[in-house]
Order: sequence, then C-alpha cells, then structure tokens
Amino acid sequence: MDLTGTWNYPTSYHFGAGRIKSLPEQAAALGVKRPLVVTDPGLADLDIVKDIVANLMSAGLGAGVFSNIKANPTGTNVMDGVRAFRSGEHDGAIVVGGGSALDAGKAIALLAGQSLDIWEVVDEGDNWTRVDVSLIPPIIAVPTTAGTGSEVGRASVITDEKAHAKKIIFHPKMLPGLVIADPELTVGLPPGLTAATGMDALSHNLEAFCAPGYHPMARGISIEGIRLIKRWLPNAFADGRDIEARSHMLVASSMGATAFQRGLGAMHALAHPLGALYDAHHGTLNAILMPYVLLANKTAIEDDIAELTQSLGFKKTGFTPFLDWVLAIREELKMPHTLGDIGIDDTRAQEIGIMAVNDPTASTNPILHDATTYADILERCVAGKL
Repeated sequence: MDLTGTWNYPTSYHFGAGRIKSLPEQAAALGVKRPLVVTDPGLADLDIVKDIVANLMSAGLGAGVFSNIKANPTGTNVMDGVRAFRSGEHDGAIVVGGGSALDAGKAIALLAGQSLDIWEVVDEGDNWTRVDVSLIPPIIAVPTTAGTGSEVGRASVITDEKAHAKKIIFHPKMLPGLVIADPELTVGLPPGLTAATGMDALSHNLEAFCAPGYHPMARGISIEGIRLIKRWLPNAFADGRDIEARSHMLVASSMGATAFQRGLGAMHALAHPLGALYDAHHGTLNAILMPYVLLANKTAIEDDIAELTQSLGFKKTGFTPFLDWVLAIREELKMPHTLGDIGIDDTRAQEIGIMAVNDPTASTNPILHDATTYADILERCVAGKL
C-alpha cells in the first residue's frame, strides 16, 4: 500500500516518507526567503535539523535556528523566539519537532510582527481579534513525533511562569499553512517517547469522541484515529524502524488534533496544571490519568464506549472491555500506572482541583466535575486506586 498523499484538510498536508526533501521548494512557493527554524534543544544538534537547515541554505534560503524551548514551553521562551525572529529579519517560521517546538513556534510566528505581549492573546473572549492578521508570516510545520497533533492546531499551550499555569494562545491563522509529515523523521524516537506521545494522541482522539455536542465529522475522525492507534502503536513501540507503523501513528496524531475541535475533557483539565506545576511530560500525564478519568466519567460515556468497542471490533463490547484494553496497552508500552510513579504526590490536590475546573478543556468533559471531584481523581491517581 502506498502511504503517500497530499490533502487539504484541515490545511495543506503533504504526507509520506521522504517528503521533507520538498521543504525548500515549498517554503519558496510561500514567499519565504529567510525562515527561522524553531525546534527544541534535543533536536537542534541532530541530523534531522542540521539536514533541514543545510537543504534550505543550499536552495538559497537564509535559515536561522532558535531552540531555547523547554519541554513545557514558557512565555519567556516564546518572547525570546520573537526577538530572534525580528533580529534575524526572518519572514517565515519552519517549526520542527514535537508538541513543545510546534506550540512555541506557532506562537512565535503569531507574535513576531505584533506589538502585543503573549498574554494579551490568551484564548479568552475576543482577545484573538487584537492581532493584525496581515503581519503574521507563513508557518510550515514539520512534526517529528506522533502525539500532540499541534501541526494542525490553531492554538498553543504555553506555561505562564508567574501564574504557574498553562494557558492557551489562540488565533485561526496559527494553523500552519503547510504541514510536511514525513514518517522517516519519527524513526529515531526512543520507545519511551513513542509510547508517551502515542498515548497523548489516544487521549486526544478519545476525549474528542466522548465530548458532548453535535459534531459528527470530528466524532468520525476520532474513531478512525483510535483504531489506527490500537493497531499500530504497539508496533511502533516494539520496532521504531517500522515505517508503516510510524506512518499510521503520524496521521493518527494529526487526526486527534483535528477531532478535538469537538472538545477535550478531564484528562487535559488535570494534565495542564500538573504539567505547569511539576514540569512533567504531557503525554505521560494523559496516559496515567486516562483510566481514572474514564471511570469518573463512566455514567455519561458508557453507552458511547460500548458503541466505540463495537466499531473497533472488540470481541467483547462495552465499557469494561475498553477500560481493560487501556490498562493492557499502557502495560505493554511500559507506561507508569500512577502519578506517584513519576514523583507527584497529592499535597496540592485541592489547588489542582480548582485549577482543573478553571481549565478551558473542563467545559467539554462529559460531566462538569467540581473541584472536589477533580481532587479526588488526582488522589486516586497518585495512590493507584481505580
């Protein structure tokens, strides 16, 4: 089967092994002459980024690199990137990496031509209208992990260091104008990160599927995303060079971020404050939280989950078989079972419960839990009490 394609949903998406070679041509077609390559410190010195920069330079494009980005990118990281964009007189952003680099890079591009501070465009009310759209440079996304799907997102999750909270920066034009999704760039991802990012993609698709509200297109995408992850994530974890598995996971990741325009839920409502306070990996947090949140939402989602298991071809359908599968795949991927396993205790449970209620993703959870319930979920998650 030829796993190569070009489509235009939700943006121009060039998929397939080796497609990264077309990057200089595609950048020039967008009018970009001096791109800033935004990536993370771990990738900046690897051949993936070095080759991208070399190919851009060979094509006559004056590429610069910015990589001062934390695993949970901060407002400071973004504004430092804005200064790098301006000082280098760049005219486009090529964001290369996982969710951290993609989120930071999109925010840098959004603000590069503005006189706004990052917190002036937090996703509240009509803040996004403050942006002068004519000054947003072209954005090209090159994902190197199969997790966040940020390459097809219109928002970035950025940590406000002063408030110790993750905030969502939103603008419709943050959606990259071009995605080059080359599964060969994900081959070097270690098994642990393959597992964590893959479970992040699962959380996006699953919460989108369970979210209330009428959006059958997003719901349909989420079902196929979950199916691909169920089939191919164990293969990608077991053999990182399995290009077929890597290909399907890369698409499933983008599908999750496309589907969650329907909404997310309690996994993310808790993962966001936990990530901000403890600087823990977002995908790992979602993987740990998943079964506890499923149980907390059971009364509202068990009929939907029964339908999902039927669609996915489970031998036994219903909520319990699906929960058993979640627990089994986590174990197969060697993911931790509790927050305690990654050094997080429940001393701030009440505070995190309040932060979870106030997180935007809580509003589309199937049940509108209160702070006490969120604190209880957290305490169970620390202790491992399903």
